[in-house]
Amino acid sequence: MYKYKCMNPIAKIGLNNFTDKYEAVDNVDDADGILVRSANMLEMDFSDNLLAIARAGAGVNNIPIDKCAGKGIVVFNTPGANANGVKEMVLAAMLLASRDIIGGTEWVKANAGDPDIAKLTEKSKKKFAGTEIFGKKLGIIGLGAIGVRVANAARQLGMEVYGYDPYLSIDAAWRLSSDVKHVTNVDDIYSKCDIITIHVPALDSTKGMVNEAAISKMKKGVILINLARDILCNEADVLAGINSGKIRKYVTDFPNPTIAGHDGCIVIPHLGASTEESEDNCAVKAVLELKDYLENGNINNSVNLPNCDMGVCAGPRLAIIHKNVANMISQFTSFLGNAGYNIKDMSNKSRGDYAYTLIDLEDEIEDAIVSKIEKIDDVIRVRIVRKDV
Repeated sequence: MYKYKCMNPIAKIGLNNFTDKYEAVDNVDDADGILVRSANMLEMDFSDNLLAIARAGAGVNNIPIDKCAGKGIVVFNTPGANANGVKEMVLAAMLLASRDIIGGTEWVKANAGDPDIAKLTEKSKKKFAGTEIFGKKLGIIGLGAIGVRVANAARQLGMEVYGYDPYLSIDAAWRLSSDVKHVTNVDDIYSKCDIITIHVPALDSTKGMVNEAAISKMKKGVILINLARDILCNEADVLAGINSGKIRKYVTDFPNPTIAGHDGCIVIPHLGASTEESEDNCAVKAVLELKDYLENGNINNSVNLPNCDMGVCAGPRLAIIHKNVANMISQFTSFLGNAGYNIKDMSNKSRGDYAYTLIDLEDEIEDAIVSKIEKIDDVIRVRIVRKDV
């Protein structure tokens, strides 16, 4: 019986994928797996029972991923599951910033009691006149699951699209419209585009990437959209850009005292992925990732350990999380061979400082052997995955 704990409400459509081999628990220390959305886990102590954490969403800045890797806890996320919801919010952000729809509707609300509001509208509407997005140059920084969708949708709306991503995956490249201009220098985005939208992860290398230097290269009257992470933009520099007229509008999904209510800022209350469909998709994907790891030992969409998939577990499967150092595989195979175990199949993958090895055996392996493998230097965690658990 596998035990799981939900740190946040998880959509029922996702939880329905659990079978009678799974039990929800109240005590997190009893859990083999954790499902989480936004709960802050950075200061949590994790029990030795915990094998995996599945984040129903893309961002994992609420999870101590390095700490988890060191303890042999796999952290999953669900990239792409909420991509359509965020894409639609980006399209809305472009329209809200280009046409002063918010200012116009607020004006109507303020004048709702005026019996001559219809006539007054015709005199006042010029204050809220805007521009169309058709034919405008859109710059997309980051061509992952969301960025590609935004690019393709923008092309269909008649925009000229520029994309920047030095780590563009083959899969993303296949899905990207051939009409998108792929640039190799982000400065081309800054200097050429009327609207710029950011879709990169929050890393040390991307923190504050939109700063005074970047803004100085942008066109006067640029629209800047940040629905990815608040720390990607130096907001003091953004406000200075608004005050100088360099930035026409800044649209963000992350309210804070610096920008909330500031002229030129359209601040959305973190709604980018908050649709029923996105939450359902993320829940389903997170549960399936967690199940595949617990039942088969497979890792897909991990943020701290390498992906490794050997399909459905048909017999005893040894799953070993270890440091990415030399001679680990030879130690495992020699140890098993000397103990009389025949290896049917094996896979080893590495990522940074960590590696993961799956070994399918012909015969059931004793727990005592597992204990001995755990004592090999640089082995972090060993478990046996069995078909009928």
